[in-house]
Amino acid sequence: MIVDIFIPCFMDQMYPGTAENMVKVLEKCGCEVHYNPEQTCCGQVAFNAGFWDEAKEVGVKFINEFSKSKYLVIPSASCAGMIKNYYYELFHNSALHNEYNQMKDNTYEFADFMVNVLKKTDVGATLEGVATYHDSCSALREYRLKNEPRELLSHVKGLELREMNETDVCCGFGGQFAAKFDAIASSMVEQKVENAIETNAEYIISTDSSCLMHIESYVKKKKHNLKIMHLADVLASGW
Repeated sequence: MIVDIFIPCFMDQMYPGTAENMVKVLEKCGCEVHYNPEQTCCGQVAFNAGFWDEAKEVGVKFINEFSKSKYLVIPSASCAGMIKNYYYELFHNSALHNEYNQMKDNTYEFADFMVNVLKKTDVGATLEGVATYHDSCSALREYRLKNEPRELLSHVKGLELREMNETDVCCGFGGQFAAKFDAIASSMVEQKVENAIETNAEYIISTDSSCLMHIESYVKKKKHNLKIMHLADVLASGW
């Protein structure tokens, strides 16, 4: 199977190793992975800030950079959710209406693609320890992703997954929210980490690097003994 991948600008700049690990996992599952080096951003940041004209300009570039006939796999539920949900607001009844609809139908978040398209839940990963999983707001509420990451993690040898309290509560990042409302965001991430600590977890795992960055910054500040990992990094462990 030939697939396109989109690497979110956030991950490209901050966590390129996670992107490489997603490619590693997809290739192990038999995919031929295509990466267009001209890709930049899906336009989510501008869209959420209310700059819809600017977001549409970025979206036009995005749509033109990918094949409409191949699957597009994204290691971020927020970016995948932007394309599947909010491109409708930008391109409905426009010159790119048909291209957008084709792209929407072929766009998948990484865990969703693994479980529901490739039908792969065990890739031979090994990671010793106890982990807890954080449901990002974008994954849970926009993309409707909940069971697939847990199913993949359940097949990681040596890993025990324990659910924390309020796993579905926001970590406090929320893009510009964390910058505009620092005190509230700090309080929210503090509660998230405390809930994780109560499970005696060694790892906090999620599907969105932005959440993980926010959580990791607090963990490092407080010198907690917790490791932060993206699902793709977990699935690429041990082989």
